[in-house]
Amino acid sequence: MNACMPKKYWLVKQEPESYSWADFVKEGNAAWTGIRNFQARNNLRAMKKRDPVLFYHSGESKQVVGVARVDKTAYPDPTATEGDWSGVDLVPMKAFNKPVALAVIKADQALKEILLIRNSRLSVMPLTEAQFNRILALGGTKL
Repeated sequence: MNACMPKKYWLVKQEPESYSWADFVKEGNAAWTGIRNFQARNNLRAMKKRDPVLFYHSGESKQVVGVARVDKTAYPDPTATEGDWSGVDLVPMKAFNKPVALAVIKADQALKEILLIRNSRLSVMPLTEAQFNRILALGGTKL
């Protein structure tokens, strides 16, 4: 990989009832598999090692709770019984000092174009560097 390649930023969504930030931290890493949406799969395939990833609790809580990074780039999803699906490995980096709720993101003018609002069903999405940094700031969190 070219060292001059710009870093990309991501957001992944997970229902905390099935796999929470606390579970992720306890395990120390996770194979991000089981994605069965073509756009999300293509986003997984675009992830590069060390790219930062926001961890979003979907379901009832709807909030960004932590930052992870890509540890292993896309590989064939071992949970797929048919089709061409991919997974990546993520490792937790840091919990947010204060979670950033979806309502806060929606109310923030700097985030009006974020895919989290425009395509709320997408479970793996790219962010701009500005969007990523704005959410970190809203959460009182520095890397």
